[in-house]
Amino acid sequence: MTELGHDAWPPAPISTERLVLRESEADDRAAFVELFASPEVGTHIGGARPREELDRAMPEVPGRRPRLFVIELDGTMIGMVTLDRRDAERPGHVRPEGGEAELGYMLLPRAWGHGYAAEACAAALDWFAAAHPGEPVVLTTRTANDRAMRLAAKLGFTEVERFEEYGAEQWFGIRPPAAPSA
Repeated sequence: MTELGHDAWPPAPISTERLVLRESEADDRAAFVELFASPEVGTHIGGARPREELDRAMPEVPGRRPRLFVIELDGTMIGMVTLDRRDAERPGHVRPEGGEAELGYMLLPRAWGHGYAAEACAAALDWFAAAHPGEPVVLTTRTANDRAMRLAAKLGFTEVERFEEYGAEQWFGIRPPAAPSA
């Protein structure tokens, strides 16, 4: 297994039809605060955080870490996509030791409903597949989040199990690695 910590990071920015996935910059700070303070976003991640707290605590260049891509549209951050290791202590695993790569994403509400999450997640998954051939990716979402459930299916994730976490039923799925081309 290749460790995610050994990625050549940051990769060159990844361009899609409409978006750019890139490392975070200082100019993204206000969008990160807006993202984590948004009541609409907070509905899906266990609650919004107070804007004042975020203004104090947010680093000058937030989100600068391996496997966190800023999603940029027309030069402006509209969200982020991550491929972090799933904590072995949490429920939901496909390997006994845990530590699977887990897809996560958050977009500002004004960016919802335009297909940006699908476009950004597909690009991040393609990058991951090239960097870590043969490794599956997992995803967890609340079963009540219809949009996230549809996106998981569109991206090729299939259900492994459901469990209770964060006071709600969670859907846990896997996207098997792509078959090597012959």
